[in-house]
Amino acid sequence: MKASSIPAHEKSFLKNGRDSLEKQFILTPESIATGDGGTMDYLDCVRENNDDSFYYKETVTKNKIVLHFTAGYLKGDMAQLTMPSNHVSTPFVIARDGTILKLWSSGFWSYHLGRGAVGGNTIMSKQTIGIELSNIGFLRENGPNLVSSYSDSDVYCSKQDTRFYTKLNTPFRGEQYFATFTQNQYKSLAILLKYLTNTYNIPREFLPPNRRYETLGKSEIENFNGIVSHVNFRKSGKWDIGEAFDWDKLIDAVNN
Repeated sequence: MKASSIPAHEKSFLKNGRDSLEKQFILTPESIATGDGGTMDYLDCVRENNDDSFYYKETVTKNKIVLHFTAGYLKGDMAQLTMPSNHVSTPFVIARDGTILKLWSSGFWSYHLGRGAVGGNTIMSKQTIGIELSNIGFLRENGPNLVSSYSDSDVYCSKQDTRFYTKLNTPFRGEQYFATFTQNQYKSLAILLKYLTNTYNIPREFLPPNRRYETLGKSEIENFNGIVSHVNFRKSGKWDIGEAFDWDKLIDAVNN
């Protein structure tokens, strides 16, 4: 999908509540205090048939927040994160227009780190809160264009459209081009992080710049309480949240 077509794609889901598999959602606007004087607006997303088999209704103490990108577009993101009985999901998705979608209570849990995750997929998935930012992820060159990793025909943008991507000076895990995140996503993510850190008493701690894109050791990940990303748990096969993400922008927004 072209980056320029994503706003219409998202508006369609936010209007009719149907994902790419035609699963229907009931979308209800809500607002909640962040705990530091602000408020967070979000959409409560409930399956029309009340299916909730994609997460576990088990309350677990949380000590970390993990940032992901979906490697997709919003309708497909919602479809994949709510697959019946699949138990791979996150409680929040942030659309590119900044809309925060709440799929289930963040006190519960579902798998979101994958096999081979440092510290163990089950225990780390239980202890962490996953947040997905809708973003196609890494891109590849195809002539004058950049395409998604799924198909050479899935043109994301022209290489002249530099607002839609970041070219890294040094490839990250073999990939050099990454789709950018929107300003609205950074703004909404900061608000969501303020809410979650206050609600679960999670420190607003971030990894130092030289560790943000590295896989941590078992004791490191177990002892770190704060905000991390998927690559900190996985040595290979994952790129999120990637080096196109502006950690400094986020940290400044969270702390102000």
